[in-house]
Amino acid sequence: MSNRDVFYGCRLVAVLLICLDVFAGDKHTGPDNAAEHRKHSVELEDVVIGIQSQRNSYHARRSGQRKVEILQQAARLGQGVPVVVLLHELSQYEGDWSILPALPRLFAKYGHSASWLFFIEEETEVTLSALLEVLNRYPAQEEWFLGKRLRDNEASIIHHYAFSEDPSSFGYPDTAAGWALSAPLLKRLTERIQSENLKSDFTIDLKHEIALFIWEEGHGPKLTAVPEFCTEPRDGCATTFTTYLPDCGDPVSKNDVFVAVKTCQKFHSDRVPVVKATWEKDAGFLEYYSDVTDASIPTISLGVPNTERGHCGKTFAILRRFLSKAVPKADWLLIVDDDTLISLPRLRQLLRCYNPKEAVSLGERYGYGLIQKGYSYTTGGGGMVLSRTAVSRLLSSSCGCYSDDAPDDMVLGRCFTTLGVPITHSPLFHQARPDDYSEEMISTQHAISFHKHWNVDPVAVYRYWLQDTRPRDEL
Repeated sequence: MSNRDVFYGCRLVAVLLICLDVFAGDKHTGPDNAAEHRKHSVELEDVVIGIQSQRNSYHARRSGQRKVEILQQAARLGQGVPVVVLLHELSQYEGDWSILPALPRLFAKYGHSASWLFFIEEETEVTLSALLEVLNRYPAQEEWFLGKRLRDNEASIIHHYAFSEDPSSFGYPDTAAGWALSAPLLKRLTERIQSENLKSDFTIDLKHEIALFIWEEGHGPKLTAVPEFCTEPRDGCATTFTTYLPDCGDPVSKNDVFVAVKTCQKFHSDRVPVVKATWEKDAGFLEYYSDVTDASIPTISLGVPNTERGHCGKTFAILRRFLSKAVPKADWLLIVDDDTLISLPRLRQLLRCYNPKEAVSLGERYGYGLIQKGYSYTTGGGGMVLSRTAVSRLLSSSCGCYSDDAPDDMVLGRCFTTLGVPITHSPLFHQARPDDYSEEMISTQHAISFHKHWNVDPVAVYRYWLQDTRPRDEL
């Protein structure tokens, strides 16, 4: 029996009991009923708002501003004050961003006093009065998983082809619109995390994986769609979302970004021409690194043979070259594959928000073994962006490749975790193709990158998703 069946069944029984009491002469006054309703209604102090914040200084500052805005709004409303938690401050563990490791800590601190745990992103705006109206529609003593529903139109590699027979049948939350867990569900999830041997290899798409974990192959609740949880503004919204591409000022100069394209001889004739036909012209400094020297492109051989599995040896050679006097000095290094499609103007706009004097590792964040104190990393196909400071700290350490064919992005992530450099996430970078993501979600983004050419026309993908129609900034 579902939560809703139990709820409505209980309501029917309650109505029958009230009728029996009335006929038996038991008097129920209006004020008593009103007091009982108030006793079970959710107030702001019953809500914990978790902001999915990050340690990087820009994001820590932005999420702190969001917390202040929420508390100021609560003061104006005069209906109590919610607990507002910045996720990156919950503990010293970097992997709390993946939510599951954070749930036991959240339950230990707030599970016995809060009725709801409501997650938002740092650019999610919340109307507290409307949020209370939403939460009071759902009995907080039952298990509820609420959010704006996303779905797959076709089976997706980033979701491990789950529900391949009917991909749209499974809903997962758009985290930009906010999503909520009731206290009983938080309690049960915590118990599972603490008692079960959970599968915890890769965290790829947090939204989908959280929904799968909560659903528990049909033993837990599916996502309940809440129309008031919004990304685009409209009447009646409890939440709205601003942007993943903030305006922090003029884009950084072309010459502040050095672009390194990893390729190999067998792809010189098909992948490299796509780069040249699309985004190469937007680069100030760009070099192609291959296993052979080809003057027609031109490519540079770094003395590292091509490998089939990973490219750690090649990537570390690129890092050393970036710091050498062989190339122009730049604040930022972008490393991409030869089948990465990228908007350099949008990247330069995003980079204005970050301080190149900090150790910054930026891109699409994945996780490995995060339940067991693993590490995060920036996916290579979507593009890895490193500040000069981050590269210098890495090469000054003893951390490096255990073999030339080790996965470069994962090795970099492990090294940066050891060095205390946070892996900074932007969902505008994409390890896969546009078709592998919810169209409703990516259509509202200003995507920075996509990856893979198979079964798509890469030039058409670039023009539709990444090429801006406005005049290109020539800084």
